[in-house]
Parts: sequence; C-alpha cells; structure tokens
Amino acid sequence: MSVTETTGDAGSEMTTRAGFIALIGAPNAGKSTLMNQLVGTKVSVVTHKVQTTRAIIRGIAVRDGSQIIFVDTPGIFNPRRKLDQAMVTTAWGGARDADLVAMLIDCERGLTEDVEGILKVLASIPHKKILVLNKVDRVKRDSLLAIAQKANELAAFERTFMVSALKGDGCEDLMDYLAEAVPPGPFLFDEDDISDLPLRQLAAEITREKLYLRLHQELPYASHVETESWNETEKRVRIDQAIYVERDSQKKIVIGKGGETIKAISMAARKEMTEIVGKPVDLFLFVKVRENWSRDPERYRAMGLDFPTG
Repeated sequence: MSVTETTGDAGSEMTTRAGFIALIGAPNAGKSTLMNQLVGTKVSVVTHKVQTTRAIIRGIAVRDGSQIIFVDTPGIFNPRRKLDQAMVTTAWGGARDADLVAMLIDCERGLTEDVEGILKVLASIPHKKILVLNKVDRVKRDSLLAIAQKANELAAFERTFMVSALKGDGCEDLMDYLAEAVPPGPFLFDEDDISDLPLRQLAAEITREKLYLRLHQELPYASHVETESWNETEKRVRIDQAIYVERDSQKKIVIGKGGETIKAISMAARKEMTEIVGKPVDLFLFVKVRENWSRDPERYRAMGLDFPTG
C-alpha cells in the first residue's frame, strides 16, 4: 500500500502520516476535554464525575497530511472493584498499543500520589512520550516549571507542552508536533471520520453523560447505559436504551418525581443525538434494576472492556 498521495501539482507527491496517540493520566485530568478540543468536535463524554471514560474511545483529526488518532483512555488510579480493574487494564493497554503516549497532568492538582505512580510505570514503557500540562491558565509559572521538572525526572519525555484543554491555549503547537511525530503511512480511517465509535455506542455515551450531569451527586458510580435497538427511516430515528442500576432506590432517583428527571435526561440526550445523526430522534429510555451488573461479563463486553478474571 502506498504511503504517498498526489497533490494538485503535476508530478508532486506528499507523504502521508498516520498514527495513534494515547492520552493517559489520572481521573479528571482533562483527557476527554483535550481530545474533543484537538479533534474539533465532541467525541468523548465530559463530566465532573471521576472515571467517566470507561473504555477506549478514539477521536480522529487530520492536519497537514497527517491523520492523528487520539486514544482517550480511562483514568488510571488504584483499582478496588472489578470495573476499576478492567478500566485501568484498558488504559495501560491503550498506552502500550500507541505510537506515542501523551501524559496529561492537571496542574491545579499537581503531582498527586496517583500521578507519580503513573509516571513511574510510564518510565518503563519504551514508547516515545510527551508531557502535557493542563489548566496552565490557573497556575503560576513557578509552579508549572516545578511540576514539569519533577515529572521529567520521573519519566523521560521528548517534549513538554503547556495547554488549556478547555480554552484551546497551546493546542495548535501540540497539534503541529503530533502531525510530525506520527509515522509515515496511509490514512487508517476515511478522511472525514472523527471517531471509530459506532453510532449506537456513541448514543449510549451521550445518554450516560446527561445522566451524570443531571445526577452528579445523587447517582452512584454503578450505572450503565446500553442502546438496545436502533431503527432508522429516511426521515427519523427511533432509539431504545436501557439504563442499568443496581437497586430499586437508584431507579427511583433516575426516574425522579413524576418522571421529571428521566424526561430531562431524555430531552438533553435527544437534542445532541439529533445534531449528530442529522435527523429527528425519538428516544425511549427504560431504567432496569440488575443487581451486581458490574460483575456481569456481558455488560463489560458491551462497554468494550475485558472482564477481569483475577
């Protein structure tokens, strides 16, 4: 397969590049926000709830003849439950399978115990690595330099970038670097693709985000959304989804008094889905109680995770 493509000028050719960039870091470091910023549109769920990203989500951007595939991984932390174990294993797997690893640190939090633990493991991974300090607009320069110095002592980074994932500050320089850093090769996805996430799964992620945003304080971590059916006609789409919780008390929280909460979640999710699919969406949400769903291998497969056997 050729790694060149002809440009508009007769006889001239441009070498294309393509590669995977793993975004890793502690929970809520801003990985999903950064990926959405770099891709130029929303492809990953963003909430204030920790460990929102559970499986590998890829966002795709093209810059100067390079296709950059960002791999948004779950936050890495000390796992206690099976779901935690699966997420952390998935995150490290995403890092080891990438062409380049970008370690993201929330500068407001600094070098926490979790961050230092990640850096020490990262030092043993032979991949090319870069350091991305996030939320630099909220921290004094001396503190930024101290974080960068300590992080580079714990793991050898090729470059250090200082960005605001939310505002986009510093992201142009980061993209320029990544466009040159990915290896020569043909594009791995269609040029217009922004994610490899199937629409069914993306729709489930959208509803899960709205669920967390609406019930950030009240809803326990153990909730999950699956798209059970997707029926599309020329003019509209009907989507049926199940929201899994572990107890009847949690089901009542999701539904809300008089069904107000589930209606608000449905309206917010339906609006975003309509924008993505480009036609009206009829969304039907059903809340199902399944005790210990987080120990069900089938639910893990639906999320794109391997069920921990240990």
